Amino acid sequence: MGNLSKDLQAQLHVKTAIRLRLGGVRIGISESVVVTWIIMAALVLLVMVMTHGLSAEHPGKRQLMLESAMGWCHDFFYGILGEDGARYIPYLTTVLLYLAVSNLIGLAGFKPPTKDLNVTIGLALMSIVLIEYSGWYQKGAKGFFKSFAEPMPIMTPINILELGIRPLSLCMRLFG
Repeated sequence: MGNLSKDLQAQLHVKTAIRLRLGGVRIGISESVVVTWIIMAALVLLVMVMTHGLSAEHPGKRQLMLESAMGWCHDFFYGILGEDGARYIPYLTTVLLYLAVSNLIGLAGFKPPTKDLNVTIGLALMSIVLIEYSGWYQKGAKGFFKSFAEPMPIMTPINILELGIRPLSLCMRLFG
């Protein structure tokens, strides 16, 4: 890391927030994992509070606000994905909510988890696995492999290379 700027080196450095010793094994839990746990706990508590006492007959303001937010997310992603991609809307909504809270948590004095390259790599890999699974599921094995030769067979090496480039691109966009 000798040629990297000090600012970039500081961003890439992962701080250990908690150190444990289990038997003879030392375990270090990074700051980004601890902050992610805090985000998860806060979101679970928020969901419990927001969904407590919902009623189909007499919806209150809180319920209407929650339904409006969920309806907006569904309509937003449905407009992009269509009927075939509707099954992925819960995952995408969860990632959207996590990224929003992760980036806003810096205002509360925490280091956003998206400043840790490991977190963005994990999110990118999860998304790419889902995308590739979706392609396999929609097209079948034969159609999936045949798609590498589209729009013409000479593009096959580039399309295969794209499998490795896409997660890197997603990771860097989240990190940046």
